[in-house]
Amino acid sequence: MNRLEVTRTLRALSNENRMQILEWLLDPLPHFPPQKDGDLVEDGVCVGFITEKIGLSQPTVTAHMRQLADAGLVTHKQIKNWVFYKPDRTAIEKAMAALASRLGTAAPR
Repeated sequence: MNRLEVTRTLRALSNENRMQILEWLLDPLPHFPPQKDGDLVEDGVCVGFITEKIGLSQPTVTAHMRQLADAGLVTHKQIKNWVFYKPDRTAIEKAMAALASRLGTAAPR
């Protein structure tokens, strides 16, 4: 992961709302109700549920999710008329290892 990618990741995580959303997505079952369409873990969480839980407007949540996706921290897919987001755990682990490497500390285990 190059410096630009690490910076993009840090920028995405620097907002408390994005950080909170990512924490919820990493463990969605206790934070979101069952969905009619899509499995919370396998398919991700519907943007509507994220919007309702965080208490922000849908365009604001979409912008936050776009930043997380651009940083590679979440993936998304469309089911019917809704967009579902889930964490990309491999990318998150790589980003944390790259950050640790760049800062000269041991990679997280």
